[in-house]
Amino acid sequence: MDDARVLVKKAQNNDLDAFEELVRIYENKVYALCVHLAGSHADAQDLAQETFIRAYRSLGSFRREADFGTWLHRIAVNMWLNLRRKNSARQALYYLDEPYQSGDGSEVSREIAGDSGDPLQMLEEKEYRGLVRAALGDLSEEHRAVLVLREIEGYSYEEVSRMLGCSLGTVKSRLSRARGAMRRRMTDLAREAGEAPPAGRESR
Repeated sequence: MDDARVLVKKAQNNDLDAFEELVRIYENKVYALCVHLAGSHADAQDLAQETFIRAYRSLGSFRREADFGTWLHRIAVNMWLNLRRKNSARQALYYLDEPYQSGDGSEVSREIAGDSGDPLQMLEEKEYRGLVRAALGDLSEEHRAVLVLREIEGYSYEEVSRMLGCSLGTVKSRLSRARGAMRRRMTDLAREAGEAPPAGRESR
């Protein structure tokens, strides 16, 4: 991302146009993370907007040898955790397959259809995503954050450790507990719905 590094350097020298271009480059990735964490479209938009505002104010502390996108994600996660801790009674809803606005203003669907186009397979995929969405909503913020960063965003253990400000051992232990809690909750939800969990699935 040489272009991004150049833009970051310009933005740190008070070039607002350069920062606006960085927002355009990273807004969809930041928004996708915010949906997984905050839930609804409106809450995710608010969190993403606050993330970029915080990033702009903190540009002076960003080291240009680091990855700017990872830095943005870290800001988003930390802001979400702080908000959750201030309002722990609030329960967010999760719309992992909700469309979002792309850079050109059009809606992009998050829904993934089965490769074969088989209606039964597509229905199973939709039901499975519903279980994932509901189970994520019941996890603690620490478990949800580590699952989203590792399993959905694909960050390494070391990157998750730096983003959450905890040790590598804590990340691995928390992730193990989160996966177990996720599996148990999905099983319970499937039973409550009178269904068996999809065979061969791993809770993500």
